Amino acid sequence: MKTLHTEKEALKKAIFGWQLLSEEVWNDFFTCWQPVTYKRKAILTEAGETERYLYFVLDGVQRAYSLNEGQRETTLLFTSEGSFSGIADSFQLQQPSRYYLETVTPSRLLRLAYSDFARLSALHPSLERWGRIATARTLSGLMEWHMELMTRSAEDKFRVLLTRNPHVLHQVPHKYLASYIGLYPTTFSKLLATVRV
Repeated sequence: MKTLHTEKEALKKAIFGWQLLSEEVWNDFFTCWQPVTYKRKAILTEAGETERYLYFVLDGVQRAYSLNEGQRETTLLFTSEGSFSGIADSFQLQQPSRYYLETVTPSRLLRLAYSDFARLSALHPSLERWGRIATARTLSGLMEWHMELMTRSAEDKFRVLLTRNPHVLHQVPHKYLASYIGLYPTTFSKLLATVRV
């Protein structure tokens, strides 16, 4: 079990990886992050709700997904230990989310309320800058992944997934992984049986 000190250091490392903050700003910012724990399959954000929190993942895996008209799920992204989570556009714009956020495994998170982020950003311009950089990096990562989905073969997408995140095969249902890389579950199963990474 991680201690408060190690959780604080993990969050600080992630935040400072994008933008250095003064010790005063960091201490103000850190005091607003609250620990929360969720069981597997807990819905953190529902489509139609406005995202009220930004999360930092201490343990566990979460996914954002959408439902089409036929109620078929499409997994958009996964978050796991050491990353930020939440429905970013809904959080930043404070408008209803088009997506769901749920825990795939039991999860321990730190969460920051939008009201605290807005208040502190008004007091500390460096936090507003951090928010812009975080949003830009998130967008950049999503654009890169979208290009890979559009241009790679099924086998290449499968290899990339397992090379970057080999642990997901044991933590995440294969139907979610198949959806994430744009494959039918049967194709994913065939690749799982034949491709060696």
